[in-house]
Amino acid sequence: MSTAIEQARELFNDEVVTKANSRDVQLPYGAGTAVLITLDNGHDHTKPNTFGPGGLLSLDEQIEAAKARKDIVAVAITGKPFIFAVGADLTGVPRIETHEQALAIGKLGHDVFRKLGELDVPTFALVNGAAMGGGLEVALHCTYRTVSSGVPAVSLPETFLGLVPGWGGTYLLPNLIGAEKALKLIIENPLAQNKTIKGPKVHELGIADEIFEPADFVEESLRWAAKVLNGDVTVERPEVDKGEAWDNAVNMARFSVEGKLHGAAPAPARAVELVAEAKTRSRDEGFAAEDQALADLIMSEELKAGLYAFDLVQKRAKRPAGAPDKSLARKVSKVGVVGAGLMAGQLALLFARRLDVPVVLTDLDQERLDKGVAYVHGEVDKLLGKGRINQDKANHLKALVTGSLSKDAFSDADFVIEAVFEKMEIKQQVFAEVEAVVSPEAILATNTSSLSVTEMASKLKHPERVVGFHFFNPVAVLPLLEIVRGEKTDDAALATAFATAKKLKKTAVLCKDAPAFVVNRLLTLFMGEVLGSISEGTEPEVADRSVAPLGLPMSPLMLLQLVGPAVALHVSETLHEAFPERFAVSPQLGKVVEAGKNEIFGPDLSIDPEVKELLSGGDSPSEEKEILDRALRALAKEVRIMLDEGVVAEAADIDLCLLTGAGWPFHTGGITPYLDKVGVSEAVNGKPFHEGAPQAL
Repeated sequence: MSTAIEQARELFNDEVVTKANSRDVQLPYGAGTAVLITLDNGHDHTKPNTFGPGGLLSLDEQIEAAKARKDIVAVAITGKPFIFAVGADLTGVPRIETHEQALAIGKLGHDVFRKLGELDVPTFALVNGAAMGGGLEVALHCTYRTVSSGVPAVSLPETFLGLVPGWGGTYLLPNLIGAEKALKLIIENPLAQNKTIKGPKVHELGIADEIFEPADFVEESLRWAAKVLNGDVTVERPEVDKGEAWDNAVNMARFSVEGKLHGAAPAPARAVELVAEAKTRSRDEGFAAEDQALADLIMSEELKAGLYAFDLVQKRAKRPAGAPDKSLARKVSKVGVVGAGLMAGQLALLFARRLDVPVVLTDLDQERLDKGVAYVHGEVDKLLGKGRINQDKANHLKALVTGSLSKDAFSDADFVIEAVFEKMEIKQQVFAEVEAVVSPEAILATNTSSLSVTEMASKLKHPERVVGFHFFNPVAVLPLLEIVRGEKTDDAALATAFATAKKLKKTAVLCKDAPAFVVNRLLTLFMGEVLGSISEGTEPEVADRSVAPLGLPMSPLMLLQLVGPAVALHVSETLHEAFPERFAVSPQLGKVVEAGKNEIFGPDLSIDPEVKELLSGGDSPSEEKEILDRALRALAKEVRIMLDEGVVAEAADIDLCLLTGAGWPFHTGGITPYLDKVGVSEAVNGKPFHEGAPQAL
């Protein structure tokens, strides 16, 4: 172990060392003395506990000290308030140069953590706060676990970044709760926008043996531990099925990973195989396999890209480039939503939940209005049914969201957003009607996906208070908010938009008022290349799988179905009008819209024969590699043009937009690192987007 620690120390310089402090506690009911180890990096909850070599060494010292004692009956481990531990400190990864060094990182965690499962006395993990990655794994090594009902997030996010849970996760978790449940945490949740679970779910899954309320969590956990030690409480765990159920879960996970990533990222597939082998391997064999997997993946380009992407969403997203001073932001105490359709309903629910202010919807007739309000109330009932809110909160949210046929209801609103049909004349009319009833200070926001914010505001008395506020569907899932500054948008309106986005818990990126902004501009170009190849004679199925090497969350035609052919056609028409030499309008897509076809795929996920007929044409088919190459070359050219135009501040903002607004995979790092890595940036533009590519991934 000392060798592993020494090697790791040379690579890492812990900025904030998590100390493991211990104290003796006298357990109740005469159970005896226990050592309580507390993980604490000396900062408040804004600096979560992580495991760098210093933190691991500190924990090791406390475990060794406890191991040497003969007067204790148990060892317990917990975290500082609100935080248990959130995994490995990855800041030193870029400095790792050899496979041997990478191997030492895996061995280091195993060498320390496994001692908690090998002491002469029982060990208890008291999970009092967020536990992610190595934080969850250290708990898994303990004999018993309790969890606070207030724990906000527990996860194994490693495959999301390009790693595997390499400090015991792929071996211990499936052997504790079964392969199916374990693979949900190891594979399914990370690949679903890095989903986390809360304390009650941790207990329900069987990861924790008992659950207690936050107020006196540690005290109650220690009382429970005393009862376990005295034999008054017997912990019974269901026997894990290591037969057909295990194999079926693994096969389903393999199918899911291949379907989502098409072999583009190695980490999820490697994690599935580790779980498969954990069925028969010994503890030592399982840990050794994790060490090897971790070492291989630490040296991969996918991890470098994943860490770049992680840095964007964790740091750059919290400090949006170009955002005005937050002191200029105006208070938002009431929100108006023009429209009562699906998007308007999603917005109303989000504003009510995050801002906790009254939200009023308007529409042209009572039927549409009632339907919109009913949608919001129905979604609130779903949250109640899932246990995510209580009855009082549900009643409160329903009371906040109301409807009115008159825009006079906006007279005291501070922030009004329109979500009506994507046509300039209609949006201009709506804003004129709203401006007539709101105060001069009220912010007018548009959810347009492609139209000019400047033109939309041009006929108003106060165009300076109009701002683009473009959400992505589904609103509750995708984090991105493109905030668009029109030519006359002032700093107060912009600052209010950014402050509101932060309260909505969205990732805000400032965009210039350019056609289709960032995400839709690039996705339309990308999709256009695929549709163009179909119209030239390529089989739709061939064209659709041509971009599979990217490992995107959905194929171009599946994305077309999600967006809707009519919306996609409208955006392509907007971009064609602005940039006719680069953006074409597909006549075949026009035919699909004209035929009223909204579904590209049938129930069996094959392309609808009628749609296939409408899309097809020409007699010059292309091969898959040709289609991918032309799509990537078009993207490289367009990204360079967008940066030269100042659509966003830097290439990092384009990557952040695609990661958070289009579900672009973390293993690519976003679009610009990927274009650098495969050499397309250099070939098209004469230089990469990042200096030193691909090392800059």
